[in-house]
Amino acid sequence: MRSASCLNPLVRLSPRSGFVSTTTTSSSSVRSVAPSHLQLGARRYSRRSTWSSSSTSLPLQLPRLRFPSSASSHLGNSGSFSSSTSFRSFSSTPFTTMVKREPSDRVLTRSSINPAVLKAEYAVRGKIPLRAEELREQLESGDDHKLPFDQVVSCNIGNPQQLDQKPLTYLRQRPGGDSSRSTIAPSAYRAPTATDPSFSDFSQTHSTTLAALTEYPILIDSPEASALFPKDVLARAKKLVEEVGSVGAYSHSMGVPAIRKRIAKFIEERDGYPSSPDKIYITAGASGGVSNLLQVLVASAEDGVLIPIPQYPLYTAALALNSARAVPYYLDESNAWSLDMDDVRNNVQKAREDGTVLKAMVVINPGNPTGNCLSRENMNDILKVCYEEKLVLMADEVYQDNIYHKNRPFISFKKALKDLGAPYSDNVELVSFHSISKGQTGECGRRGGYFELCNFAPEAEEEIYKLASIQLCPSLGGQIGVDVLVCPPKEGEASYAQWIEEREGIAKTLKERSEILHKAFNELEGVECNDAEGALYLFPTVHLPPKAIEAAKKANLAPDAFYCLELLQATGICVVPGSGFGQKEGTFHFRTTFLAPGTDKFAKRLQQFHEGFMKQYRD
Repeated sequence: MRSASCLNPLVRLSPRSGFVSTTTTSSSSVRSVAPSHLQLGARRYSRRSTWSSSSTSLPLQLPRLRFPSSASSHLGNSGSFSSSTSFRSFSSTPFTTMVKREPSDRVLTRSSINPAVLKAEYAVRGKIPLRAEELREQLESGDDHKLPFDQVVSCNIGNPQQLDQKPLTYLRQRPGGDSSRSTIAPSAYRAPTATDPSFSDFSQTHSTTLAALTEYPILIDSPEASALFPKDVLARAKKLVEEVGSVGAYSHSMGVPAIRKRIAKFIEERDGYPSSPDKIYITAGASGGVSNLLQVLVASAEDGVLIPIPQYPLYTAALALNSARAVPYYLDESNAWSLDMDDVRNNVQKAREDGTVLKAMVVINPGNPTGNCLSRENMNDILKVCYEEKLVLMADEVYQDNIYHKNRPFISFKKALKDLGAPYSDNVELVSFHSISKGQTGECGRRGGYFELCNFAPEAEEEIYKLASIQLCPSLGGQIGVDVLVCPPKEGEASYAQWIEEREGIAKTLKERSEILHKAFNELEGVECNDAEGALYLFPTVHLPPKAIEAAKKANLAPDAFYCLELLQATGICVVPGSGFGQKEGTFHFRTTFLAPGTDKFAKRLQQFHEGFMKQYRD
């Protein structure tokens, strides 16, 4: 995998840093057709938009443009523009006939849409969640909704703040006063400046955040600020403004250098091994990084990636979008969702016999949707397989702060790899992902995450950088969220005690909710459920009666999807069928988060539904 020949050729052939010489025929300046904001190599982009009329270097290697033969009279012998071509000549003949089109005559239809997009599926936001949104709208339409419930509970997705997990105060720092008392309409007001008489009232009646201080830096040095905010929050905001500049400007394509340095320090302190900011990319959540890496990795329709089953649907969807193959390996439900390495090796061999060129292996730890945490032995076996089979290891570690069992702590694959020593530690290509969306932070909508590269060839890193530069940069708001994730308040600082109290409170609540649901599931007829060692989910098995399976077939639904849809329409509880994650043939599951408040009531409603469902379809 260290050779550029293994990379996606579409990535390798797209323009990258370098210069091409062109000669102009006019004595006047020529305006660049290259986007002036594109950042190439390690250099900052140039704001200059014109070049001299003599031999000139364009800051972008432009592709040669090809046109059909009907345009040949305007082109040079090569089929590309000659230096004397007049652009005006292409529009010199006016259109004389208007083609009539029917309203139904659309260019973009299912028959013309990219088939890779049509193939991609994402069950977490699939048909059942869409039905949940319809029911939510029905509830909001008025009292006469005629539904047997008064609330839709979205347990289909790990979205903590949607289900009332409170934002951490340090990131969402709130001064004195009650923001709910404000009578100012958000769309109608101008925020006062620090010198306005109304500034003090404004500050005391609006929730103001560390993020907001970077959005509106005048607040930091206002006379009232020291009375409204802890000293460490003000100092942190001031430092971020100095490092980031305007949050409305592009940053470095890899992310703000100072923030990447703090990510590297966080990784070093966590694992006990060096980390370089030059190997770290800040991304729009972990999902953005996963999509980018897969785009670089897969080079043809024969390329494949090993993914766990059950799996997070991002991976099959991203592989489908890249017209690549998802090669499953099955987690062992009877052994706490651990990996059976013989099964992994057998699947590698079978895939290669089928003509698949395996490029990588995905591991999700802690597990989604399974909630398992891998043992050190399992992790070492995975690393050895990746070494022997020459696979890039993609370690999805976004739930590393959601750990509920002291006897199964989180260990990063970076640490496990380095602990193994040579020859593994210097050869296995590892990319590790983390995010602000999960853990006690729960800032899904802020879209912040990062990945770290280990043992990648320089030529591969160049292409990964190029892909990041094409996307310009990750959101500055997300980058600031990542900064708080990896560099929280320190002991002795004003915000430290509250930070610890809030994080421990969230962790304790999640553990309690998972235990309540785990117990409730295992008391249901035909239901078995492993407990959650980590992450935010339970993934129970449901043994469905034959009559229910037959009813599902008549409804053209997978049996577990039929169960989940019936659950939703009877209780308002939205969960995701196991068929959306993949499962062993003949088994049926569903995934639920344990984020929702009122877990006892939630469990009771589910229990009542399940008893009625089993009674209805029992033989």
